[in-house]
Amino acid sequence: MITYPSMGKLLKKVDSPYTLVILASRRARQLNVGARGLIEEYKSKKPVSRSLEEIAAGKVTYEIKRRN
Repeated sequence: MITYPSMGKLLKKVDSPYTLVILASRRARQLNVGARGLIEEYKSKKPVSRSLEEIAAGKVTYEIKRRN
């Protein structure tokens, strides 16, 4: 269960829960292979939780590419 950041805060940063899952998993993989963190201090040591903290802080975003 996610306690921090709150699910409500996270869902304000994305258009759907599915987007949140994809965004968090992609960023967690980057952190796993050595990407540097985007915020000063994390509350967690786990890559998935850290990626959620970055999303909540507005440091990780996304862009939807529409097909013509």
